Amino acid sequence: MTPTLIIGCVAVYSALLFFITWLTTRKANNASYFIGNKASKWYVVAYGMIGASLSGVTFMSVPGWVGTTQFSYLVVVLGYFVGYIIIATVLMPMYYRLNLTSIYGFLEQRFGFWSYKTGAFFFILSRTIGASFRMFLVINVLQTFVFDAMGVPFILTVGIFIVLILLYTYEGGIKTIVWTDTLQTTFMLLAVVISVTLIVKELNIPFIDVLRSVNASDYSKVIFTDWHDKRFFVKQFLSGIFICIAMTGLDQEMMQKNLSCKNLKDAQKNMFSFSAIMVFVNLLFLLLGATLYFYAEAKGIVLPKKTDDIFPTMALQHFGTFAGIVFVIGIISAAYPSADGALTSLTTSACIDFLDFQKRDDEVKKKKTRHLVHLAFAVLLLAVVVLFRAINNEAVIGKLFTVAGYTYGPLLGLFAFGLFVKASVKDKLVPYICIASPVLCYFLSEHSVQFFNGYKFGFELLLLNGLFVFVGLLLIRKPGTTSAAS
Repeated sequence: MTPTLIIGCVAVYSALLFFITWLTTRKANNASYFIGNKASKWYVVAYGMIGASLSGVTFMSVPGWVGTTQFSYLVVVLGYFVGYIIIATVLMPMYYRLNLTSIYGFLEQRFGFWSYKTGAFFFILSRTIGASFRMFLVINVLQTFVFDAMGVPFILTVGIFIVLILLYTYEGGIKTIVWTDTLQTTFMLLAVVISVTLIVKELNIPFIDVLRSVNASDYSKVIFTDWHDKRFFVKQFLSGIFICIAMTGLDQEMMQKNLSCKNLKDAQKNMFSFSAIMVFVNLLFLLLGATLYFYAEAKGIVLPKKTDDIFPTMALQHFGTFAGIVFVIGIISAAYPSADGALTSLTTSACIDFLDFQKRDDEVKKKKTRHLVHLAFAVLLLAVVVLFRAINNEAVIGKLFTVAGYTYGPLLGLFAFGLFVKASVKDKLVPYICIASPVLCYFLSEHSVQFFNGYKFGFELLLLNGLFVFVGLLLIRKPGTTSAAS
């Protein structure tokens, strides 16, 4: 593919986004930005959330994982399914009952000022690092395969994407994102389906025979029974449940879209349908991974050492121009959701949780402040993405992303205690517990082999993190007291 063709794909796709933006931002106000005027169609939200949930990590990493972890990720996905059901039946009714714009308002009503600010802070920290990492992963591929050869600096590449995202989310916020997510989901899924179709065609084997080959191969192994293994199916399944609850149900970005639905019933329809679709979509990504490895074996292609590079390398260097265009459109579709929802939710959290927008009446001043906060977070995301590139160390970047995952643990512990324990806590001590828990978890993770007879922590570390916070809150509870929000 020529750089001109790739840039053309980016330009056309961006033009479609801005057309949707124009349609959705007319008569937009603060309520449009924060909660979509409570007018989002549940089926539109459900479909769009597929792309937002997948992101560039799924688009490139999951197919590559098949070579080292087989289909074991499917167990995590099944855990996600259970987690989504819990979110729909436990958390969402509470969010709607309390009429929340920022879900962390629950912590203020339940515990007090410091718990509230701590929860919001951990979300902002987690989402900033997580969104920046996802965006870096996608943009770095385009930089490596396209823009480096053109002499375009990485900071300029990132800056262009950030500016585009900033512009189309600036006015409409969540009202716009609900609709742009549908476009992004469509192209991302088309990219996967077309890629699988092209590979099967190149292999010159009927599709049903490809499915049989996948099923008969080691790639299709789902259940791992060695409890020492990170892929042990029990901890994979439990981790999937709690990862979903923490990183979707306790995440302002994901819940903000659900809260833009007209009522709880519509929001639950969205979550139930979305959870079922996600299982099949992730299975499709795993199938893509297996076919990529089959193709490489059949053609004698030497694969890159980094599994994240396998899909882009094959698409851009081995499958021809049409496949390259499909991949580029898919990866662009993955790049935008990595930051647009994050930018909107970070702005929402800052405005509601720290600038007390709900206690102000002047809509004009609130809008000006919101614009400034939106711009500030855009600059912050730019800086963090560029920092990842400057570090240029996969191990360090991976640890930073892991740390972002750890910071959802305190949210899991706070919300679990708030929902299931009646006692209040000593609010001023909550920040110390929430800081100590991820630090302790990181220490245990780094030394788990020595401490626990060869055991290696995986995704289940999030559950342990939440448990530490829960126990810490039990230690600082106020016996005999209850909260008005309980």
